[in-house]
Formats: sequence, structure tokens, C-alpha cells
Amino acid sequence: MEIAKGHAPGQALRHARHLLECGQMPPVGLVNPLVAQSWQRSLGAGLTPWRGDETPHLSAPQLSQAVERRRELVTRARPVMEYLHAQTRGSGSMVILADEHGVLLETLGDADFLNRAERVALRPGASWHESHRGTNAIGTALAEAAAVSVHGGEHFLDHNGFLTCAAAPVAGPDGQLLGVLDISGHRRSRHPHTAGLVSAAAHMIENRLFEARHEAALRLRLHPQPDGIGTLAEGLLAIGSDGRIIGANRAATVLLNLRHDQLGQVRLGQRLHVDLDRLLEWGHTHPGAPLLADAQGGQRLFLRVEPPPRRHSSTAMSASPRRDALSALDSGDETMALAIARARKVAGKAIPLLLLGESGVGKEVFAQAVHACGPRAKAPFVAVNCAALPEHLIEAELFGYAPGAFTGASKEGCPGRIRQAQGGTLFLDEIGDMPASLQSRLLRVLQDRQVVPLGGAKPVSVDFALIAATHQPLKQAMNQGRFRADLYYRLNGLTLSLPPLRHRSDLLTLAARLLDQIEPGGGLALSDQVAAAFAAHGWPGNIRQLANVLRTACALLEPGETRIRWRHLPDDLIEDLGQKPIAADTLTGDLRALSDSLMEQTVQACGGNMSQAAKRLGISRNTLYRRLRG
Repeated sequence: MEIAKGHAPGQALRHARHLLECGQMPPVGLVNPLVAQSWQRSLGAGLTPWRGDETPHLSAPQLSQAVERRRELVTRARPVMEYLHAQTRGSGSMVILADEHGVLLETLGDADFLNRAERVALRPGASWHESHRGTNAIGTALAEAAAVSVHGGEHFLDHNGFLTCAAAPVAGPDGQLLGVLDISGHRRSRHPHTAGLVSAAAHMIENRLFEARHEAALRLRLHPQPDGIGTLAEGLLAIGSDGRIIGANRAATVLLNLRHDQLGQVRLGQRLHVDLDRLLEWGHTHPGAPLLADAQGGQRLFLRVEPPPRRHSSTAMSASPRRDALSALDSGDETMALAIARARKVAGKAIPLLLLGESGVGKEVFAQAVHACGPRAKAPFVAVNCAALPEHLIEAELFGYAPGAFTGASKEGCPGRIRQAQGGTLFLDEIGDMPASLQSRLLRVLQDRQVVPLGGAKPVSVDFALIAATHQPLKQAMNQGRFRADLYYRLNGLTLSLPPLRHRSDLLTLAARLLDQIEPGGGLALSDQVAAAFAAHGWPGNIRQLANVLRTACALLEPGETRIRWRHLPDDLIEDLGQKPIAADTLTGDLRALSDSLMEQTVQACGGNMSQAAKRLGISRNTLYRRLRG
């Protein structure tokens, strides 16, 4: 459960504090009930507003032991903390990680705020448990096991009244409370959306912990919408070899009505109507593709199955699914998987292939894969871009020419691209841009399987597989008389439409593969925030644009960096993603742009359910409505 309440108006809060300092609890309704409950607990711990328990800080060895005890949490949280710090740098605030006892383990902050923060013991080794420091975001988040914000005079101790703090608990995939993530700053720098950012960041850490702890298990990613898989709103499950659920993140417990104390007790079949063997088979034969399953209570969920890694034995290797050039293109999108399966069936047969799709979707890469998977793989693959050649050259380029056929012609002549494809595959890209005068000549070649070079009289037999591609609607061009109908039907043995990147469900998997191709073995990955923004982007340039962006980002990485973050992206893309260029950001604009993007993506991932989205963000539904209206 997450709690995000409004704050008491200034006059009411001042009156409440006056009563508190006089030893009286304020009447119901004067302050936030959560704050009132925390004040009551603070009084019960023997604290007074003007003096807290002077608990000593941990010594350096003790702090080292505390950090080591929560090493897994610190390791997974550090990249998220660095990102939050980069977004709040210059604001006079700090990012804090505390353990489950309220002991501060790590802090990142601005120098101009650190001195004042240290005067109130806001530094590693200090305890901010409620029983030591009274009402504060870290201690109260631990007490309530929920995300909270504490602003100004809502802090129990008078000398903490200059602070504004937002914190969210972080739990492991077994439900065990591990610690708290917090952003604290001067109350003048308060931003109402900071609570949502901290809550989302805590979810990111929890998901990173899940991935690390259960990397060897069968894992399921689930969501009511296929586009929700891969976002912060996705549910994560780890399944033991006996079919029991052994790990789950918060979203999964909500989706499956599962309590963390049931982990290791409940079998998957008690929550999802799906067979374990069927899941394993699907995961190996359809890597990344979503599977629709019925959940307990009638809800339908999309699942992405991630089988446990196979052992490197001869038996396991022989059982692995076939990996070739076509299967390498299958990264989980259902439409692409279908196109690949259909292309595989005609590879090597005398059936021409026509690929349709927007520029940049990878039509030539797909054609090369078809060629590599067929019996002509060892023969040439010859690609001709019909839109890139001047009209007066395309005829000679395609059909070749005899020696001295025209002024400037080579003395040896030229065989032409069609004859160069002898025994292999001819790929005619952007066939829709071929001049009408050449369409009839190409048709004749395809019918007779002979080509006559320019200036030559003797036809030459040719043998090749044909793949054509275009981004234009050829049927419409045919109906308008711009493309020959007989040529269209000659090309159209099997037509396959390759989906644009914005319609693919495997964008993040595809990005990971591209990063591995750019920097093999580099362990590069997108940060969680950039990944979420990429998943929501329209990508007008499709895979070509994505690949160019990733190449540029890799070039901008500093030595030792392995995460692609906002600062590694081109400014124009950052603006397209709904962000401002990093170098020009003010704190308010940067945080607001980031939080707006998070809110929009979370609403989309929740299928438009505003209440669910607000709950996941740690803000009220009214705040979410107001922010989305601008």
C-alpha cells in the first residue's frame, strides 16, 4: 500500500504545533491523520518537539558492517540514486538510502545543502528511525510500510522543520522490507511530484533486486495489456522447479491476489490457468512473444516467459531451438514471428517474396536473412535500391551493357546486377520507385528468365531468387496506373508486412541486442527511465533511427559507464521523448518533464486506470488528473 496525503494548511499546522509543544495532541482533522499518528508514536517513544533522543552515530566499522549486510540493496539502488541525483543536482537537496532500521547507508547531495543537513545528522551512519528522530519521511515510511511525504512543520522535531522529504520503502522479491529511498531538501524547494518520482524509483530498485535474485529461475512478466510488459507497472514472478511461486514484485502480488507470506506455498496453477510444461515450451520456442492466460477470478493477463538458462551440455544444446539468420530476427514480437515463420516456409522455393513496410523497419536485413536460410545461401546476395539510382543509369545497372554500348561505357562491358545475382538472390529495394519504362523490361526478365544487356543482341539465361520491397502501397499505385498490374502479380508470390517499431512489443529486447552488437560483451543497457521513454516513443525512423541513437549514445559514454541515460541522448530526441535538453534544464523543468513522462507512461501501462496509476505513482488521483491536464 502507498500513502500520499495532502498537507495541512499553514495556519492549521502552526496551531497544531503549538498544541503539540504544550503537550497536547491536536484534535482530529487539524493535521494529516498520518502525521497525527506519527506524532503520537513519537510522544510514546519519549521524544519532545524541542529535543530528540541523542542516539550516537554508527562508528565507521559499524557503518561498513551495515552497508555490507545490505550489499545487495546498495548495489541495485546506487544506479537509481545516481540518476535521481543527476535530476535534482543544483536544487539544494539530497538522495538518501537507509536500511530497514532507518540507518542511513548512502547519501548523494549538493554541497550547499550538505552542511545544513549534517547539522541535523542527515549523513551516513545516523539513525532516522521514528523512535530516534520523530516524524520524518524515512522513519515514518518504515513505520507505515508505505510511501510518505513530510513537509516543514510536519516533522516532529522543531529543528527538522526546514526540511521537505519524500520517501518510499524498498522490499525484496520475498516481501522482506530492506530499506527506504528518500529525497530530502529545503522546504522552499518542495515539488509536489517528487513523491511520485521517489515511489517510481523504489519500484525500479525492487525490480532490479528481483532480476538479480531470480536470474536462474523460470520468470514471468505479466500485465493485462501487452504493452505493459517491460514497464514499471509489469508484474514479475519467479517459479520454482516444482511449480511453486518463489518470488514476486508488488505489481504481481496485486494482479494475482497474492500475499508475500504465501511465497513458496502457492503453486502457479492456483493463480494462473496455464500448464508449467506449456510455459517452458513457449519460452523456448517463442522467446519474448506474449502468451495470453486466464488468471484466478477471470482476469486475462499477457505473459512473457523467460525460461531458466540451459546448462551447456550436449543434450541441452541439441534441445535448443534452431538459431539461424531468421530466428535471430525474432526478439519476441508476435507479428514479426509470424512473418519469419511464413518466410521460412518459402525460402528456397520458386516463390517471389514482396516485403512491405515503412522506411527503416529492416526490409533489407529481413531479405538477407531469408537468403541466408535458403539453399542459395553460399551464392551472391545482390541488393539494388531502385530509388537511389538515377533513371538514366538504372537500366544499365540492372541489365548490364555490351562493350562500347554508349558513350562512356566500359570497354569490357558490364554484366549488370541481375546477372551478378546468378545462382543467388536479387533484392530489389523500393521497387515502387522503378520508372515505368523499365517495369516492362523487368517483367520480361522475370517471365523468360533471360536478360539482354544494353547494346547486346544475345539473351543470357539467368537463375536467381527474387525478393522485392517497398514502403509504398503498391496495390494503390497499380490501381492508379503508376505500377504495372502484371508486374505486381509477378512480384507478389508471398507478401509480408513488417511492422513499424512503434507497433512492436519487443522494442526493449531489440535495443538490448543492438547494444550488444555495437559493443559486444560490454554489458551495456538502457537505464530504467530511458527504457520506459523508449517504449512509449513513436520512432518515425523505426529500427534505423533506434540503431543510430544507440550508436551515438555508446559514443558518448564515459569510460566505465554501462547505462544509457538522458545525458547520452541527442537533444532533439530528448525533446521528442517529452524531456528538455539536459544541459539547459532548470530543476523545476527537469523534474516536471521527467515526472510528466512517468505519469503518462504509467497511465498507459495501467490501461487508462487512473486510480491504479495514481496508486503506483504514490500520488492522489486528483493530482494525477490535474497534472495530465497541464
